[in-house]
Amino acid sequence: MAGHSKWANIQHRKGRQDAARSKLFSKLAKEITIAAKIGEPDPDKNPRLRLAVKEARSNSMPKDVIDRAIKKSQMGDAENYEEIRYEGYGPAGVALIVEALTDNRNRTASNVRSLFAKFGGNMAETGAVSFMFDRKGQVVYPPEAADADAVFEAAIEAGAEDVESGDDGHVIWCAASELNEVSTALEAALGEAETTRLVWQPQILTEIDEHSGATLMKLLAALDDDDDVQTVTANFEMSDEVMELLSA
Repeated sequence: MAGHSKWANIQHRKGRQDAARSKLFSKLAKEITIAAKIGEPDPDKNPRLRLAVKEARSNSMPKDVIDRAIKKSQMGDAENYEEIRYEGYGPAGVALIVEALTDNRNRTASNVRSLFAKFGGNMAETGAVSFMFDRKGQVVYPPEAADADAVFEAAIEAGAEDVESGDDGHVIWCAASELNEVSTALEAALGEAETTRLVWQPQILTEIDEHSGATLMKLLAALDDDDDVQTVTANFEMSDEVMELLSA
């Protein structure tokens, strides 16, 4: 029975990983489709599509899936997605920005509002929390890409604003409008990045304890699990001790 139980656990864990991967691919494909639909279907002529394809490739999305998403944008029956940003507060007053692509604004708004309420948060008006964030371009490289000095030199040469290097890798920041140019220059110097995307960078961080952190993690996971939600950003930080307690 022990062997069977272990196998079942492995299968269950693999199933969850496969489901998460499938959901990620679906969100990436949706971004590729809308980027190709509102602009040129050629990544070389469409900066937003080029970034979407880069992000998909960095997450190991197969080329044929990427190509299908682009082709889908040119079909007459392609869905008309609307870009919506929701803002609100989670447990302990943590500020959240939720970005979505939806074909039904009422459904998505209702789902997001319900999740905020379920986990002790509340929705706010657009602009209520986004002023606490800066819109930035972010390029991430793994530690083995190069040493910190080489990455810093390449980043400055590429036109980046800041570089953070540590044991987990290198995070390069640039102006949102410069992301395509900076990431292209970095790719020439350092190879393909781990991730290339536009993000909301918090100006200040809210420290949270174990209780608030546990609820916040549930809220973030639930929002991220929604099919219409593309990204979720929150301005929190927690101590190593709290992180260990929550991951136990």
